Amino acid sequence: MIGLMLVTHGRLGDVLLETLVHVVGPQTQVGVVGVADDDDPALLRPAAERLLQRLDTGDGVLLLTDIFGSSPSNLALSLREPGHIEVVSGVNVPMLVKLAKTRRDLDLAGCVEKATMAGRKYIAVASQLPDPCLHGGPRACTLPVH
Repeated sequence: MIGLMLVTHGRLGDVLLETLVHVVGPQTQVGVVGVADDDDPALLRPAAERLLQRLDTGDGVLLLTDIFGSSPSNLALSLREPGHIEVVSGVNVPMLVKLAKTRRDLDLAGCVEKATMAGRKYIAVASQLPDPCLHGGPRACTLPVH
């Protein structure tokens, strides 16, 4: 199973994980590294490496960050190992839900593909949606993928 590590600003990763558990239930092989304003990411690296080792059962780990180019993102990128440890920025709840449902069955590349597609699919601007979407929920329409 693919491990998941949320590397985010402050408590965002904790809140995203709490939301994921609320939506789909308890998760294993998931960890969080929160980077506070006054943290030195270089000093967080050893703890992040230890967490990464715990999350990796051999199938790989996906590191999810909130903002590309930020301190959490740069920390995650420093841990990347092509083909085994991947980094995706812009984490959102739909991505996490998709990963919870697919990470047992797909390889790392497949998880990345499914997660990024789900993350994009559920970004919607109400004024750009057809009426059925506004009144019947997500099952009443097909959201365009951007």
